[in-house]
Amino acid sequence: MFDIQENLKKLPAKPGVYIHRDKLGQVIYVGKAISLKNRVRQYFRSSGTMDPKVRAMVSHIAEFEYIVCGSEMEAFILENTLIKKYMPQYNILLRDDKTYPYIKVTTGEDFPRVLKTRLIGKDGAKYFGPYSDAGAVNQIVELLDNIYRLKRCAKTDFPKGHRPCLYYHIGQCDAVCTGRVTKEEYAKRIRSVLGYLNGRNRKIGDYLEEKMNDASERLDYEEAAKYRDYMLAEKALGEKQRVVLKTGRDMDVVMYAGSGHVVMFYVRDGKLSGRETFSMEVQEGEKPSAVLCQFMKQHYSMQTGGPGEILVQTMPDEAEMIEEYLGGLWGKKLRIVKPERGEKRALLELAKKDVAEMTKTIEDREKNKEERREALGKEMHSVLSEITELPEYDGREYRVEAYDISNTNGVDTVGAMVVFSGLRADRRSYRRFKIRTIEGPNDYGSMQEVLYRRFRRAEAGDPGFSTMPDALLIDGGKGHVDAAEEVLKALKLTIPVLGMAKDDSHRTRALVYLKDGEFREIELKERPLLFRYMGTVQEEVHRFAIEYHRGVRGKRSMASALDEIDGIGPVKRNALFARFGSIDKIRSANEEELMKTEGITAALAKKIHEFFIEYNDSK
Repeated sequence: MFDIQENLKKLPAKPGVYIHRDKLGQVIYVGKAISLKNRVRQYFRSSGTMDPKVRAMVSHIAEFEYIVCGSEMEAFILENTLIKKYMPQYNILLRDDKTYPYIKVTTGEDFPRVLKTRLIGKDGAKYFGPYSDAGAVNQIVELLDNIYRLKRCAKTDFPKGHRPCLYYHIGQCDAVCTGRVTKEEYAKRIRSVLGYLNGRNRKIGDYLEEKMNDASERLDYEEAAKYRDYMLAEKALGEKQRVVLKTGRDMDVVMYAGSGHVVMFYVRDGKLSGRETFSMEVQEGEKPSAVLCQFMKQHYSMQTGGPGEILVQTMPDEAEMIEEYLGGLWGKKLRIVKPERGEKRALLELAKKDVAEMTKTIEDREKNKEERREALGKEMHSVLSEITELPEYDGREYRVEAYDISNTNGVDTVGAMVVFSGLRADRRSYRRFKIRTIEGPNDYGSMQEVLYRRFRRAEAGDPGFSTMPDALLIDGGKGHVDAAEEVLKALKLTIPVLGMAKDDSHRTRALVYLKDGEFREIELKERPLLFRYMGTVQEEVHRFAIEYHRGVRGKRSMASALDEIDGIGPVKRNALFARFGSIDKIRSANEEELMKTEGITAALAKKIHEFFIEYNDSK
């Protein structure tokens, strides 16, 4: 058993990072210290002077560990990395920091493309964002493709005699692959695209309005509606510039709006050109300076570049450390400034007024969310009370786990588990299972394998499966419920099981459960909140299962397709796997890297490389 007092004596008086864990071994807090010895000991002294958040955290610490670092800056960077990795309960967290979409321009290519992406890579491309409105991003990418007739395929090499794709034949691409457009002409189009995305070219709005009015005059209302939607997306992507700075610099304005929300205004080329709102997981009583510190560390460290100046109303904790860290990351000098006078102060005041108005909306939204949360809790309590005896509802959020099976005629069968805590999807708790013991199309058997493995992992003390659900939601009807109940009975577990029975439109129409040996149903027609909630859960678990299945099927088909390449047999295929380790790494390798594999000539490397280009384009 871990002896806290004995291990406190072993702490070094050196800079480093400390990690607190609870009795289940889960990381609940990550912190950094100039002196590990002094900092960690503070948690285990008298709790009378601690604030409530720290006192609550300390009551759950069962053990700690530490990592000694060479400097405070090294500890600063490691702390940020570990917070992102473990997402600890008592740290301030940037929510969904990988879910916001970006617009990517592949400027490293001769004929760049414009894409939506959620991943930033060091690939020579330019990234714009993040944006909170994914729908607007989709429409803007489509709009830019249509206006500038950009290349949409992933190909970068076009051999002589190459034939244009479908986009050319339907008039949405100028077929740069056939030499119909010069690099110089195409580069002009890309410069216009970059100007727009940088906030320096807003002529597109006038163009859209003109096209919409023209379509209306021709009574082509469908066409007019399309341009109206483009205009709304263009507006959502970036606010109309309301202020201009004489300096013409790039900077961000970052402000804490309260209720766990940070607002960031983008100033590009001296013009206020956009605003984004970010949600933070904040414990009650956190200071704005601490929230801003964690936001800047977690948000900006994901960017490949940033502004030279960040304006704030409240200076973040460790401001100098953040300047040094991000400046080194971006290869430029960064200043965090709290302006007291002049045009920067005027810009800050404008942002402050905007945030004050926004705060009212945020508070209303949070109030509505709290009302929905409580209403859903009562609905779930009512449902579960029909299956088992429960005390009166105490305001809790019920944790549910939903399961689905996906395969193609019994091949590449996988299972998926998604988790919801009340209204919120807990994506850190999602799990995937590749079916091992069942052959052929057997959903019931596959479901039983998934549930058995999930709960045996919990029984074995696996921290990733330690939190038990209040209910299981199974994508299916009576047969699936019966199969799940058999597993729970064998494992001597008592957890309510609800089958999500679907109607002809594939929506959950009722919840099916087993009680006293009889199947019963709870119709959702008259329970709109529960109907929408179950529909959301069903769609999410189905999406997660389908995505995993496609990935498994795609990797297998790519691996087997290697054998179809002329000159690649089992020996050379195995040599490729031995060198690269996976089909994904073979797919991303260039011709020079492929040639380093024994038996792979320049001609074969070219065939392999072209095979994966064709494969990607066909998806």
